[in-house]
Amino acid sequence: MLREIDQNIWVAEQPLKYLGLDVGTRMTLIRLVTGEIIVISPIQVDNDTINQLNAIGDVSYIIAPNLYHYLFVSSFKAIYPKAQLWVAPGLESKKSELPIDKVISIDENSMFNEVEYLLFDAFKVFDLKGPFLLNECVFFHQKSRTLILTDTAFHFDESFSLTTQLAARLIGGYKKLSPSLLEKFATQEKDKVKQSVQKVLAWDFKRVIMAHGSIIESDAKRKFREGYEWFLGTSLTTAA
Repeated sequence: MLREIDQNIWVAEQPLKYLGLDVGTRMTLIRLVTGEIIVISPIQVDNDTINQLNAIGDVSYIIAPNLYHYLFVSSFKAIYPKAQLWVAPGLESKKSELPIDKVISIDENSMFNEVEYLLFDAFKVFDLKGPFLLNECVFFHQKSRTLILTDTAFHFDESFSLTTQLAARLIGGYKKLSPSLLEKFATQEKDKVKQSVQKVLAWDFKRVIMAHGSIIESDAKRKFREGYEWFLGTSLTTAA
């Protein structure tokens, strides 16, 4: 079911396990002034959610925001075949079978003058084969002042299982908006990541929605900055 977060922005969530941990996952929907809807990191949807979607606007853009969040895009595209599938750079090579309409350009920084974005450069994650680039596009919805992340930060709290809480306490992301120790060890070019973080901090956001964890509704910029100061091992400046 959709949950309205602010004017013209909704989320929907579903259970998801990763490495045996209950981490959940979340998609974000933004309605443009045209009535068109952008769906970031789609999940599996039931008929009730589809009916809600159809009631709020026209699903026009489906976004796979990084090289790992693509599991449900094909099934979502099948429900909305007229919607364009936009993907993070590199996904067209990794998953060439996806019905891709556009690779998101790193030379642009806004969508339809309402949503800004940037490629989070040099950030890596560990998978079963070792460290790999995430190539995540992060988004800023201007009207609701919302930063939308996928896997570049987590925020687990007591609403998650005890096992997930324990893991987050050990490796990072428990009641703190940050990547985990795994990403910290995997990412070597931290100067490039710092440049991306500084660009994010220049956005005037008050809220953070991430794919895994509880949404940050207050003091979000400070929490994001502090999480990345830990990750980078250096102090950061925040735009006024």
